[in-house]
Order: sequence, then C-alpha cells, then structure tokens
Amino acid sequence: MREVTAKSIKLNRDLEKMLAEALERDLLVRIGWGRNGDEKPKNGEIGVITHLPKKSRVLLLGNLGECCGAMNRGGNLTIQGGCSSMAGAFQEDGKLIIEKDAGHRIGSNMKGGIINVQGSVTNFAGESMEEGTILIRGHAGERVGAGMSGGTIIVLGSVGKEPGIGMTGGKVIVAGNCPSAGNGAEIREINPKEILEISEHLEPLGLSINKDALVLVPSENNSNIFEYPEISIMEGLEKILLVPSGKNNQLFHEKLDCDTILKTIDGDEGIVFPIPWLIEREKTASSSDHMSSKQPCLVRDSPREIDLLIIDQENLVKVYEYLPICSGIVLNLESLPKMNDAEIESIIVSLRSKMKNKSLVMLRDRVDRVENLLRMIIDLDLDGAIINAATPGGSRVSAALPRIGLASRAMNIKEQGKHLLIKLDENPSAEDFIIAKGSGCSLIVAPNNDEKLEENLVWLKSTINGWMSDIGVQNLNEVTRRNLRAIDHDTAAISGLRLIGYDRPLPMWLGN
Repeated sequence: MREVTAKSIKLNRDLEKMLAEALERDLLVRIGWGRNGDEKPKNGEIGVITHLPKKSRVLLLGNLGECCGAMNRGGNLTIQGGCSSMAGAFQEDGKLIIEKDAGHRIGSNMKGGIINVQGSVTNFAGESMEEGTILIRGHAGERVGAGMSGGTIIVLGSVGKEPGIGMTGGKVIVAGNCPSAGNGAEIREINPKEILEISEHLEPLGLSINKDALVLVPSENNSNIFEYPEISIMEGLEKILLVPSGKNNQLFHEKLDCDTILKTIDGDEGIVFPIPWLIEREKTASSSDHMSSKQPCLVRDSPREIDLLIIDQENLVKVYEYLPICSGIVLNLESLPKMNDAEIESIIVSLRSKMKNKSLVMLRDRVDRVENLLRMIIDLDLDGAIINAATPGGSRVSAALPRIGLASRAMNIKEQGKHLLIKLDENPSAEDFIIAKGSGCSLIVAPNNDEKLEENLVWLKSTINGWMSDIGVQNLNEVTRRNLRAIDHDTAAISGLRLIGYDRPLPMWLGN
C-alpha cells in the first residue's frame, strides 16, 4: 500500500471515531492542529472527509489531493487550504468551503448543496452537475459547466474557453470576461430576478454581482443529444465443448472439489463460493436454504457478510451504511464518469476506509477495455477485475476469451494472485462454469433468472460434479484450455481453441 493511500485511510478512520462523539455533542471536528493548538497541516491525502452525515461540521487545515469532501450527505466541511481534482464530487447535500484554489472538476456530478471556492479553479468546474450551487470567487478554467443538467454556477472572475459546452439545463453566471459559449449553450444578459436570487448567496459574504454579468443557458438548438448503443451478448459459450483429460473417471466415493476461494492479495482471508458463480441481484433476501445461504451474491444494497457490493454512480453515496458489512466491493467503471487513475484510487480509498481490513476490492469494465482494466488493478494493487463480455452491438463470448487470456498473460495476473471474473447476461450452465475455469477465469458473474434458486444451485452442483468425474479431475482448478474444444471452424477461429475432432490446433493467430 502506497504511503499516501495508507495515511489517507488512517485519516478517514480517525475522523469516523471523532464524528461519532462530535455529532452526539454538537461539536466541530478540527483536523490539522495538535493538542496544544500548534499547526500540523495535512498534505496530499486523497479521498478524505467523504460521505459526511447531516449536521456534521469539520474544519481541516492543509492542502488535499483528489476527491476531498466528495459524496457529501449533508455535512459542512471547511478546508483552510486548497485541493486537487473532483473536490465535492457526487455531493448530494451540505456545504463545502475551500479557502484557496481547487483543481479540475470541482463539484463533478453533484446533486445538491453548496460549494464555495474562495480562490480559483481549473477546468470543467461543475461538470455534469444536476442540482446545487457552486460559487467561485476567483477565475474558472475551460469548459465550466460542461454537460450540466441543472443547478447554478457563479463565477465572479473570468472563465476559459467553451463555457457551458454540452449543457442541457441549469445556468452559469459569469461576472468577469466570458468567451463565446461552447456548443450547446448560448449567452444572454443577467436579469433582475437572477441578481436577486444570487444576492442570497453573495450578500452574507459581503459580495455582489454587477448588472453587466452574463448568463450561459442551454441553447434551444442543442445538437449534442445522442443515445448510447446497446451493450449486449449475442452468443454465449454454447459453441465450446468439454473433452476428457485422458485420465480415468473419478470414483463416486472420491471427493470432488468445486469450491472457489477469492482471497485478498495478502492471501490470508477470502470468500468461499460452493459454485463458481457470483450471482447478480438487486439485494439478497435472507434464506434458510442450505446452498442459497452459502452462495455469495453481487448486490446493490442490503448485503450479507458473504456478499460483494457493486458500486456505481447511482449508489456511490447510498452504500455508505453497507460498507462495514459486506465482504468487498466492485467499483463499476462502466457506469462512472471518466476518471484518471488518481481519481479512481481516491474513490477506492474513501470506500475502503469504511470497510473491514481484509475486504476485497475489485474493478469492473468491458472486455474491449480489458488491457487498461488489468493495468489498473496492478497499478492500484487491487484484488481483481470483473470483465463484462458484452460490447456495443453485441458480442460473442468465445471471442472475449483469447483477449482476456492474452492480456492476463502479458501482465502476469495469475502469478500476482489477482482474480479475473467474466460477466455474462444470462443464467450460466454447469458447462459454462467449467469452460470459464479452463479459460483462466475464477468465476462467472451473472444474474439468476430462475425463481427457484435453491433447486437451481443443487442441480448445478450435481451436474458440475458429473462433468468433473467424466473429465477426470478432482478440482475445478485442474481444468485447462486443453479440456476445451470449438464446435465449428468459426468458433475455433475467434477463440483460438482446437476444433473438435482435431488432435492439433488449426494454424490460427493463437494456438494451444
């Protein structure tokens, strides 16, 4: 764990303890000062002072890194210093005051509350914000208000090029110099009603705005509206067959082990999967059924201790109360705004600070971005990745296998103890689990579309055991690509597997 990560997690955990007492006694939490009042400013911590609850008050001395004060749930945070990118990102309520300058994307994707920057900010201030107010006393860089759909941004200084680009709602008010509006926005003069509304924010601070200020609003002829292509799978693993290993069948009295354990990177603890299936569900209902109660799920809320939490933009703030309960998290990069590695790490630090020490942390993204996904889990020292086999326009899962395999081999994923999971969009068959294992994936992630989950799990367990006996393996980890065959030339060509009935691989770009 990097030094900045370790000290950031420590700061967050210390804050959690202080907040409990402070809220009970209605006290201000002061960070950055010693017991005798001597200054000990923080410097560079990332993902800190996040998820502040309502009525909490925090004063911090120092200059912070990415995502400080993010995911605010209604608290008040004052930073006597500056900060890096995405300060106050995803804020739902509350107030953030930054007494010096801030970096890129201040208030990115915020849904409410107030952010007050007493200095200047760099680019993309208020990017994709939905509600709330951002007040910038100094200057703002390029593309202020990019993609915003609601809320108000007030800049008392000047702004950089392309302000308001792609905005569909809300307004940007600029008191200083303002260049031509970005595509999708238009500029008009401020009206008396808006001056009165803004005065409610400015007068308590001893500030005012001139009548010659300009307002950026969405253009009536906005041509930036578009619809994303459907992400889907048009063919699963049904054209890949299983073949025996050449060993004798396992006897009925011999133990067959189809358990899979996802261990953390330190190798001490992990989650046990009786069947190599991470079941996707909205939430897990309590069950007394034998297998259902032991099979981990990937849920959005109300996890059990054995479950993983999927975290995306919609529940990033709301999962706060579930983080101490679950066995780990999966940060879904598919549904989050584009972020660089430092910003992603800061989000992870914020979440990890509220989890048990030995919890799993994984990332999820599409197979067409698998190389970058695997690079990130190595660079950020995470436990593994979920690779979504779906692609725009529809994919064939057999075509995803060699791409995953080559990327994994190039980065020595297996040797580093990291896990690869493949995401499908329908109920897997027993054969699918074994094929995924033979392809180097620890688990399949897929929904359960059968209401009779317990019966389905029992049937899958017995069928997997039958296949293991026939193939001649006692443990699923013994299955390799040599146990897999393509049913036709087309599948052999895209998967790199041997064609059924052939002793040697076809002369493809990838062989066995």
